[in-house]
Amino acid sequence: MNGQTAHLGDRADPDRDDVRVDGAPLGRKERKTYILLNKPRGYVTTLSDEKGRPTVAELVKDAGERVFPVGRLDMDSEGLLLLTNDGALMQRLIHPSFQIDKTYEVEVSGFRAGADAVLGAVTELDGEPISPATVSVLSQNGDRARLSVVIHEGKNRQIRRMCAQCGLTVLRLRRVREHILELGALPEGKWRFLTEEELAALQAQ
Repeated sequence: MNGQTAHLGDRADPDRDDVRVDGAPLGRKERKTYILLNKPRGYVTTLSDEKGRPTVAELVKDAGERVFPVGRLDMDSEGLLLLTNDGALMQRLIHPSFQIDKTYEVEVSGFRAGADAVLGAVTELDGEPISPATVSVLSQNGDRARLSVVIHEGKNRQIRRMCAQCGLTVLRLRRVREHILELGALPEGKWRFLTEEELAALQAQ
């Protein structure tokens, strides 16, 4: 137990103590864990990567449980990422019928008057229909702009493809809200557990 030989009468806490028999750890009940991570750019949203790239698993390794990313956030994107080991909740949240609003702050170049309306009117990507996004301009300096983009589904690299279709170049893409979860002031690369209120709201869907 904890690297020492245990004796009759010794007590162990399965959640805190490392208990092994002949070197093999004794199993303990997995605790359901729900984490909100501020993913930095340059990390892949997987638990392991055959190319040796940094993964989000490295950022949450001290969470106490092995958790899995819910949905996708590509390597060049950053911001809010939910991770959990609750398989039932995960499947419900990523199911196509469960359309969650996701809000992104997107910095672009090539912006011109009316480009936000054009971007919000995109209803097809590579021949596949998509729901129109809600787009607003947060700030603008010349042909550069910072946009708020709300999408209602999670197609692969959807916002980047929408922008490319409208002649915009994405300089930075950061998810700041997903359903009722908000990134807030959580520092880049850090994580926190969901509050009871946040978890209850997710489970109520």
